[in-house]
Amino acid sequence: MRFRHRAAAGFATLLLPLAGLVGLASPAQAAGNATATYTKTTDWGTGFGGQWTIKNTGTSSISSWTVEWDFPSGTSVTSAWDADVTNSGTHWTAKNKSYNGTLAPGASVSFGFNGAGSGSPSNCKLNGDSCDGTTVPGDAAPSAPGTPTASSITDTSVKLGWSAATDDKGVKNYDVLRDGKVVGTVTTTSYTDTGLTAGTDYSYTVQARDTADQTGPVSGAVAVHTTGGGTTPPPTGNKVKLGYFTEWGIYGRNYNVKNLVTSGSASKITHINYAFGNVTGGKCAIGDSYADYDKAFTADQSVSGAADTWDQPLRGNFNQLRELKAKYPNIKVLWSFGGWTWSGGFGEAAKNPAAFAQSCYDLVEDPRWADVFDGIDIDWEYPNACGLSCDTSGAAAYKNLMSALRAKFGSNNLVTSAVTADGSSGGKIEAADYAGAAQYVDWYNVMTYDFFGAWDAQGPTAPHSPLTSYSGIPKAGFTTADAMAKYKAIGVPASKLLIGIGFYGRGWTGVTQDAPGGTATGPAAGTYEQGIEDYKVLKTSCPATGTVAGTAYAHCGSNWWSYDTPATIATKMAWAKAQGLGGAFFWEFSGDTSNGELVSAISNNL
Repeated sequence: MRFRHRAAAGFATLLLPLAGLVGLASPAQAAGNATATYTKTTDWGTGFGGQWTIKNTGTSSISSWTVEWDFPSGTSVTSAWDADVTNSGTHWTAKNKSYNGTLAPGASVSFGFNGAGSGSPSNCKLNGDSCDGTTVPGDAAPSAPGTPTASSITDTSVKLGWSAATDDKGVKNYDVLRDGKVVGTVTTTSYTDTGLTAGTDYSYTVQARDTADQTGPVSGAVAVHTTGGGTTPPPTGNKVKLGYFTEWGIYGRNYNVKNLVTSGSASKITHINYAFGNVTGGKCAIGDSYADYDKAFTADQSVSGAADTWDQPLRGNFNQLRELKAKYPNIKVLWSFGGWTWSGGFGEAAKNPAAFAQSCYDLVEDPRWADVFDGIDIDWEYPNACGLSCDTSGAAAYKNLMSALRAKFGSNNLVTSAVTADGSSGGKIEAADYAGAAQYVDWYNVMTYDFFGAWDAQGPTAPHSPLTSYSGIPKAGFTTADAMAKYKAIGVPASKLLIGIGFYGRGWTGVTQDAPGGTATGPAAGTYEQGIEDYKVLKTSCPATGTVAGTAYAHCGSNWWSYDTPATIATKMAWAKAQGLGGAFFWEFSGDTSNGELVSAISNNL
């Protein structure tokens, strides 16, 4: 992101248990000459520490190991170390790391985890055999049932049906899981879930159990949105539709979280990036404590319609985002750190990625607001290159940082990043290992705007967010298409690339030429900053007079502006879909009209 208002004081952290659940690797070799034993190492009431010890009791080496067990509903792993841990419902699997898979005869290795709940493991298997070293009888676990279908959806109930699982000895019953927790067990292939909340999102899966009490894999998930509740159902499709909300927008811009509701935008997006947290001293830190969690909103400013009180545990934007998520539970919120102004702190963070990731996790998961955030977004402008300041941390620093964040935040949190759109030869995409880091992120927000602007005060005038190249473009490679092509060429999946849209224009003054390429005398006047203005202002003060490279431009008086309109956004969304991109994001909500016409253009065309 290019801009923010000011620095702010302080940061706050609270230490929490580690959180890191990472992906399961390939199955281990069969083993009958090894054991796995479990020990509860600590217990603090609401949670506990656990340890598994794997011992090779045979006469030949073991090259890899996989431990599986079941926890009762309500007990789960919240973090793990020295093993890759995943779950399918209540069934948990731990796989060795690259450095501790080999066990010589008589050798042993342990891995640990923190857990929530009070249950104990059962049905333990080590490399497919019993954890006590005996061989499991050859009774196969049941297959996954078919993905459930939902019908008869009301404010408080839903009927589910699914195709039967198969098993060599027969299926005994099915567990129905709502949001990963068992809510019913039936012997038939249908179930009606009741007692739900109106206007709320739920996810259902089903798991079969055979006559030997073995559970099979969970089915695919079906999303259900109950009727009523006064909330529009979530957007259809699986494309990301993300907007940045700026912490400082509540000041001079008077743009509050409630505006997402009154504009209709909240029902048309999937994600919000809250900008920005600071990066300083090698750590994530609070950006503006007053705006973030202290400012008291009046009833007319509040999403809930209730005024904040002096003794309220959490106020500010964080509480407003909490209220927004209560009304629109499909929306996920990420906390963005860095940005144009605060990216200078990433160089220090890169010296100790694990410590940086720990600080970010402690801050994002602070108990006061942990429920508000669904992950973290990193806006480093730019690794091993120059932005407001220059970074010299090396090409590997970015990958190392994102790897540490994924290890700390685990698979249940989103980890994303805003990245350069410099597709020129020898440009910023080539300065850091974006390809290597891609495995750790859910997606990249490719900042496909601000290619050209009045920092080149004499011009030439050019669209700041060109979709494609055009005759006379000031610099080759400075286009959306070039950037996306370069990322895909180095191996970043198209589905992890989001196209960026600016809800503002960039402009010059002293321009006599209508078409792009004209000379200028300096930046055009803007409400908050020279050379930049919100779309909501430009659409009437300087209406578009033409398009170039998929972006609108306007020449009015001696001013020349370029910006996106609903029509050009429709073109860009069609292009993004044709390219197989993962969706779109925009900077930022307050630049849109009061009825959210740019957000609508993204949602309707994506």
